[in-house]
Amino acid sequence: MKTRPFERLISIEDAIEIVESKITPIDRREKIPIDLTVDRILARDIKAHFNVPPFNRSAMDGYAVIANDTFGAGQFNSKILRIKGSVHAGEVADVEIDRGECVEVATGARMPKNSDAVVVVENTEGEKDTVKIFEPVHLGKNVSNAGGDIKEGEVILKDGELLDPGKIGVLASLGIGEIEVYEMPKIGILPTGDEVCPIGMPLKEGKVYDINSHTVSALVRSNGGVAQEYAIVKDRFEDIKRSIETALENDIIVFSAGSSVGERDILIDVIGEIGKVLFHGVQMKPGMPTLFGMIENKPIFGMAGYPTSCLINSYVFLLPAMRKMARLPRKKYTKIKANISRRVVSTLGRRQFLTVKVRDGKAIPVFKESSTITSVSNSDGFIEIPNDVNLVEDGKEVLVKLWQ
Repeated sequence: MKTRPFERLISIEDAIEIVESKITPIDRREKIPIDLTVDRILARDIKAHFNVPPFNRSAMDGYAVIANDTFGAGQFNSKILRIKGSVHAGEVADVEIDRGECVEVATGARMPKNSDAVVVVENTEGEKDTVKIFEPVHLGKNVSNAGGDIKEGEVILKDGELLDPGKIGVLASLGIGEIEVYEMPKIGILPTGDEVCPIGMPLKEGKVYDINSHTVSALVRSNGGVAQEYAIVKDRFEDIKRSIETALENDIIVFSAGSSVGERDILIDVIGEIGKVLFHGVQMKPGMPTLFGMIENKPIFGMAGYPTSCLINSYVFLLPAMRKMARLPRKKYTKIKANISRRVVSTLGRRQFLTVKVRDGKAIPVFKESSTITSVSNSDGFIEIPNDVNLVEDGKEVLVKLWQ
């Protein structure tokens, strides 16, 4: 097979800088039910249109009182108040008390007029029409005041905030059932190769099942994107060109395979004709053939075809691009220190991403070949070996970035 050499390998840092310079956060918005908004980005400020709680309410089961009536109360010097009624949560508190009176209240019940504190039931002894108070309470004791949680007119959530269960609770407390969020970026995923077979079809001799569509789609969906999977594209110029034209309905296009330097890896030629190639070839292992370009202002990636290479490419380049487009913060990997379990030889001039599993403080390399998906599936994370290091000695401390 004839091959064409890479014109120039660029550093990972330069490649990431080029990619991110072409990524613009999505401004499209959609209105959806709040129950579907977890991990979505709020698209407008939320101002409270009433107090939460909207009224003074009891924070405990007990008796709503006028605080001054309890002063001096003690275990051997109880204060006796007349019970004027009772109020349960959700009931209208149409009762009003005067000095020397109280109302039995449940947690969450609206405070009766003139009452300003609650004596918890444990500090009382009730009789038919009266109650003995054995402990004094100060003004506001055991009362949740109107607006104590959220004040009317307060900007409680801001445009650009990441919605989580707590923030969704805030929306619910204000009676907001639907909210505007930014749309998630749509990622078109196109596998290429005459040797690739879709799942569900009989696997003929010389064929392999499509892995990359499914791994990249899973990565996209777990990081704030919408994955659109397309049919396998044949290794032909016109087929690839037509598939790109169709996939331009997405915000980002991702090809797996077709980015190397073999005679039939023609993606670079297609992009060069209808768009612009910004880089082809990165100083990394695996994933050296990574390609990136623009067509009609849409970013397009050409990832290496081997499963491990493609997935690591996607973590390094696609993931930060997609999260920026989705207005999500950069992924923060959990990092742990471990001692490598064996000697590792690396390639000078290329940063190596070595998959490892972590056991008892040791980082155990599990990388087999770029073509094996178990190089990732059997790992807990990866270490990065700098491009100026060609040997990591057994027992050396390394920094492991965990997938999860």
